[in-house]
Formats: sequence, C-alpha cells, structure tokens
Amino acid sequence: MPASKTNHSDTIGEISKTKKTDNTKYYITKDTLIITPEINDTLKYEKEEFNLIVDNHPELFSEYTQDPYQCYNCKADITDFASECGKDNYFILYAHLLKQKNGMDNNKVMREKMIAIYKNINSLFAQFQNGGSYFGHQNARIIGYAEYSIYLYLNIKDDIQKNYDISKQKGIYIKSLRQLIEDENKIANITFETAKIERSKELNKIVDNLNKLITNNFYLHRTQEFQYSNYEYY
Repeated sequence: MPASKTNHSDTIGEISKTKKTDNTKYYITKDTLIITPEINDTLKYEKEEFNLIVDNHPELFSEYTQDPYQCYNCKADITDFASECGKDNYFILYAHLLKQKNGMDNNKVMREKMIAIYKNINSLFAQFQNGGSYFGHQNARIIGYAEYSIYLYLNIKDDIQKNYDISKQKGIYIKSLRQLIEDENKIANITFETAKIERSKELNKIVDNLNKLITNNFYLHRTQEFQYSNYEYY
C-alpha cells in the first residue's frame, strides 16, 4: 500500500462546526510549562495561558495529525500565533506535543537525523539566497517538520514495501544538488574566483553531510519533499 500524506483539515473543520471538543484532559496543573526545543530558545507558558491554547487549538490535539504547515493553516483564527515569531512558537509547540505521542527516547536517533537533514537543506538554500529572515524562521520550525516525519514513519512502517537499494536514486539526487551549487556559483555576486571556489567547497560539504544522513528510501523521500515544498526560487 503506497504511503500518502492525508489532509484531515476538512474532517477537523466539520467536527469543530458541530461540536466543541473537550480537551481538558490536556490541561496542565503546574504553574508553568517549560519547553526546551532542540533548536531555538526555551518557551514558557503559564498555566492559564497554556490551558487557553488547549481550548482554542483543538487541531494540536486531534487524533488525526497533519503536518505542521497544514495544521497551522487549518485554524481560521490564528491571532495568538499570527506573527512570524508566533508561527515559530506554534511549530515548536506542535513538535513538543507530537513528541509526547511519538515517544521521547525510543525515536531519539531518528529525530536527530531528521533535524540534521532539514537543517542542512535550509542552510544550503540560505547560502544560495544570501540569507534572509525566512531561513531563520525555517530553522526554528524544522523541529515541527522533523517530528511529523517521525509520526508519519511510525504510522506507515509496517506497510513499507520499498526496501530496495536506493544508491542510484540517492546518487542522482545528490548529483542534482551539486549541479545546483555549480549553477548558483556562476551567478553569485562574488568578485574573486578564489572566493567562489571556497564557497563551492563549503556548500559541497553540506551536500556531503546529506549524503551521509540519507540512509534509506524514507529519508530520501522526506528530504526531497521538504526541499521541494519549502524552497522554490526563480
């Protein structure tokens, strides 16, 4: 059975129209909730503040977990997370909550690997575009994307059939990134040729990292999905 990303936003929307979900079981009783993400600064929520989020954001507690981008956009009123920094915090909170569902320690290695893959992709395209606030915000949101990838894997692993050797597919993908580096370097606003050569070396080191991190079909396709969904430039 082929794996596919299911969009449950319509289902969640219909439920919310007809019945307000009681998520009071997710309330915290201690005075403060402290979230220490793998990336970005620590988040702190007072009890009343967090419990209000529980009431206002049932999408974060639904049994049907969407990817963080879909989850964020399925909520019509997102005013409490409306700014770019607010969106960062939403992704961090999303990752924290989903991590409880996925399991903290038993998926630690996969979590570290997915975060590393996504950070390398973000870093590569940040270099191509000479930086910008988008990449800083993406860096904060990476843990949300990574946690969703773990959730996806845990829900499809028993149905995975594509266990063939991916070396040729991965080779083509890695080669495409190296070609992109070569093409981007041709139009880079860098005066000295030695600086271009050094830049090419540094960017290819990022691709070297990706080459080591992508070890199976799942990692390959999650890497490609993350790149093609988030980094499109003309």
